[in-house]
Parts: sequence; C-alpha cells; structure tokens
Amino acid sequence: MEVFDLGLVNLGLFDVIDIVLVAFIIYQIYNLIRGTIAVNIFIGLLLIYGLWIGVKALNMQLLSGILDKVIGLGLIALLILFQQEIRRFLLLIGKNAVSKKNSFWRKVLVTNTANDEFATYYIQKVIDACKSMSMSKTGALIVFAKTYEEQVFNNNGEVIDARISKRLLEAIFAKTSPIHDGAVVISEGLIRVASCILPLTENSEIPAQLGLRHRAAVGITEQSDAIAIIVSEETGFISYASRGKVRTNISLQELDRLLNKDVA
Repeated sequence: MEVFDLGLVNLGLFDVIDIVLVAFIIYQIYNLIRGTIAVNIFIGLLLIYGLWIGVKALNMQLLSGILDKVIGLGLIALLILFQQEIRRFLLLIGKNAVSKKNSFWRKVLVTNTANDEFATYYIQKVIDACKSMSMSKTGALIVFAKTYEEQVFNNNGEVIDARISKRLLEAIFAKTSPIHDGAVVISEGLIRVASCILPLTENSEIPAQLGLRHRAAVGITEQSDAIAIIVSEETGFISYASRGKVRTNISLQELDRLLNKDVA
C-alpha cells in the first residue's frame, strides 16, 4: 500500500513503520550510552555507515569494497565494544517484562524472590538502618541484587550470608569496622556479601560533588538489574540509584515507596 510518493522514492505503510522502528532503536541505544565514552564510538560508527551508503549509491567500487570489509568486521566490533550497553539493553527489556508484581511473566520467570510479606519486613530493617546511619552521618552503600551473580560479588567482597538486621548493618558500616569500605549486597532476604568492590560508572553527567559511593552505585545499576542505596558520610543525605540514574537527598518516605516498588 503506497502512502507517500516523493517522485524518486515511493514509501508504503510498512516502509514508514520500518523507518520509525529503526529511529526508535537508535534513540534508545543513544539513551543507554549517553554520557559515556561509548557515545563517541557509536557516532563514529554511524558516520562510517552513512559514508558506506553514500559510496554504494555513487557506485564507487574500490572504496565500497573496502567499506564492505569494515562494516562486516564492525558487527563483531560492536559486540565487543558495546557488551555492557547490550547487556543493559537486554536487562531493561527483561526488567520491564517482570517489573509489575502481578504480571504473568513475573509469576512464570521470577522464582528466586522472597514473598511480599518477608520482603516488606526486611525492607523496613534496611530503612531503619539507613535512618540511624543518616542521623550519625555514617557512610553506607547497600545494593539489592535481584539476580545474584556469585562470580561477580563473592570474588570482590567478604561473604556474610546472614539475615538482615538493623544492628548488623550498622555494625558493618561503623567506621571502626574492618569491612566498612565497599558495598553490602542483599539478595533473597540475606546479607550475602560485605565490603564488596563495585564497578564505577563512566557517566560524565554525574555531578562532581558525588563521591565514589554514588559512582559505584550508578555503576552497578548500569551493568545489572540491581538497585542501590547510598548514605553520605559528609551530609547524611540518602540517595537512591536505579537503571543508571541516581536520586539524591530523598526522604525516608520516598525511600520506603521506591524499595516497595522495586524490591518487594
């Protein structure tokens, strides 16, 4: 079915849908890598691809043959250069499919989450600990890992595997504790690891006044489906990181709402 007749090009309905879908995918990829060094590589690849199309249209056979080889190898280079971004994109798709508590896919696919009542119970323990550490300006970084990857977390921290309690969290992050540096990782209602070293974000849009805890929180939420809570030891403010974004200076009520939405 013909929709537009532009003289040189006839566009049908499916051609328009095709163009819109490609534009949407490019826009989403750009959003995922915006603020990182990968965006410059992405723009460079788009320019090379545009040049390749122009050379093809002008029937420049030698240059076209060279660019054919470059584009062919470029697919492999994309997988290597953008492996973290591709992982984030797939996690984003999967997360949206199972994010709602009563969704069919959540019931079918999510088998390792605690029941809602238990989740609400241990979330309150975490909030109580954050309130206490905020008042005392005790620095803390708490990660809720929906998918616990032992090779990532166990090799970078001290294995705890203990039930969540306010006093235990406060003891871990006390300045005199030998394991107060790094993050506590919570999964399936347990404190799995303490003093865990997390990857730092490369996002240049993170405000300069935010320290390593905030950058580590954003980094782990960029690379996984985890969420993170940060308590600043300078100000006592509580921050919340999810999907590579961070909200600073949130209230305890807002923290409660976000945790019950994203974790319970």
